[in-house]
Amino acid sequence: MKRDLRSHLSLRFLTIYRKMVAGNGLLYPILGFASCVAFIYMSFGDLKLSSFPKEPKLSFVERNGTQFLLDGKPLYVNGWNSYWLMAHSVDENRRPMVSAMLQAGAKMGLTVCRTWAFNDGGYDALQISPRQFDERVFKALDYVIAEARQHGIRLLLSLVNNLQAYGGKTQYVKWAWQEGVGLSSSNDSFFFDPSIRKFFKNYVMTVLTRKNTITGIEYRNDPTIFAWELMNEPRCMSDPSGDTLQDWLEEMSAFIKSIDKNHLLTIGLEGFYGPKSPKKSTVNPEEWASTLGSDFVHNSNITNVDFTSVHIYPDHWFHDLGFEEKRNYVSKWVHSHIEDCDKVLKKPVMFTEYGLSNQNKDFQPSQREQFYRTILDIIYKSAKKKGSGAGALVWQFFVEGMEEYNDDFGLVPWESPSIYKLTIEQSCRLARIQEHSQEKENLKELCSKRD
Repeated sequence: MKRDLRSHLSLRFLTIYRKMVAGNGLLYPILGFASCVAFIYMSFGDLKLSSFPKEPKLSFVERNGTQFLLDGKPLYVNGWNSYWLMAHSVDENRRPMVSAMLQAGAKMGLTVCRTWAFNDGGYDALQISPRQFDERVFKALDYVIAEARQHGIRLLLSLVNNLQAYGGKTQYVKWAWQEGVGLSSSNDSFFFDPSIRKFFKNYVMTVLTRKNTITGIEYRNDPTIFAWELMNEPRCMSDPSGDTLQDWLEEMSAFIKSIDKNHLLTIGLEGFYGPKSPKKSTVNPEEWASTLGSDFVHNSNITNVDFTSVHIYPDHWFHDLGFEEKRNYVSKWVHSHIEDCDKVLKKPVMFTEYGLSNQNKDFQPSQREQFYRTILDIIYKSAKKKGSGAGALVWQFFVEGMEEYNDDFGLVPWESPSIYKLTIEQSCRLARIQEHSQEKENLKELCSKRD
C-alpha cells in the first residue's frame, strides 16, 4: 500500500513537470526537473531498507586490559553458536528460521552469536574459487548481519575452518594444487604456502571491505559485528613446536588489523597447552593435546589478538571418565584459562564453544543443565570481581525443523526448560553487574519478570 501511494504521487509530480516545461520557458523546466528528482529520491531512495526499520545507533565493542568495554563500561557476554545462519539464508524461503533464531536469542537475553562467514567451494559456496565469489551467497551474509542488528544481536564471525566442513583449509590446498602453484598436498601447507596465504588474504580483504547491500555499511565499519575470528580450531600437527602456526597467526592478525581497526580479533583456539608449557601435563586432557602445533598462552599473546578463545568438549577429549569426573575436569579447565588471562595475558577470555554430547553412554538430559551451570557460574564469579572471564557461547542452538544442522550437542532451547531457564538466569545476572544502558535496556523487561 505504501509503495502504491508513492507511485501515485510520483506520477502527479511528473504531470506537473510536463506542464511547467510546456508553458514556462527554460528556468521552470530546470527547477521542475530538480524538484521531481528530489521527490523521487525521497520517495524511493529508502525502499531497499524498507523491510529493516531504523535501528538505534550501535557502538563498537572495545577492550581495556582484561575487560570488554561498551561505551567505556564493562561488558560481559552470554551467547550462543548457530554456525548455519549464512548457509540457511541463501534460500530466501528459509530466512524466517534465521530471523526466528535471532529473535529467540534476544528473548533469552543473549547478546552475541558466533557463526560462519565462510563457505569455501562446494554447495552454495561463498568463495567459489580464489578471487571468485557468489554474490547470491554474499547477499545471504548481508541479510544475516542486517537481521542480527534488528534484534540487538552482535556477531562473532569466523573466517575459515581448520576442519573440512564448508571447505576449510583443505579446500585452499586443493585450489593451490589445481592451479599448479601448491608447494605440498598436505593440509598444513595452508599455513606456510605463500600462494595459499595470498588466497586467504584476498578472501579476508573481500569480506572485511564488503558493502552490505541492505544496510549500505561496509563490514569493517559495522558495529553489529562483535569481532572477527581468524580460524575455527586451528591446528598444525605437522609442526608440534608451534612455530609454523605462530608465524601464520602473527601475519594474518596484523593483516586484518591493517584493514579494520574498529573490530576486536580473536584466534579461535581450543585452548590446549603446547609442548613448552608447564600446564601441558597438569591441565591438558591427555598427552596428544600438546602435539597439535598450538599453544594457548603463546598464540594468544600476539599483540593484534584482542581476546582469547577456548572450547570445552570433555566428551571428545576423554572416553573413560564418568559425568562427575568430566565436570570436575571442566571446572579446572575453565579456572586455568581465566588464571592465565588474569595474571599473564591480561586479556579477556571467551569460552566460544561448550557442549555436552547426548551420545555418552551414561547421558541424562539433566546433566546438561549441571554441566552448563558449572561453566556459567565460574564466568559469573570472575565477571563479578572484574576478572578476565568475559563470557561463553553454547554450542549450539537451532529452531524446529532444522535437524539436518544438528549434532549430538545441539538443542532447541525452549524444548529444554531447565536450559532455557538457566540461559535467561545467566543473561540477567551478568546484566546486573553491567553499568551501560545500551544492552541493559534490552534486558530490563526480561529480568524484571524474573525478579
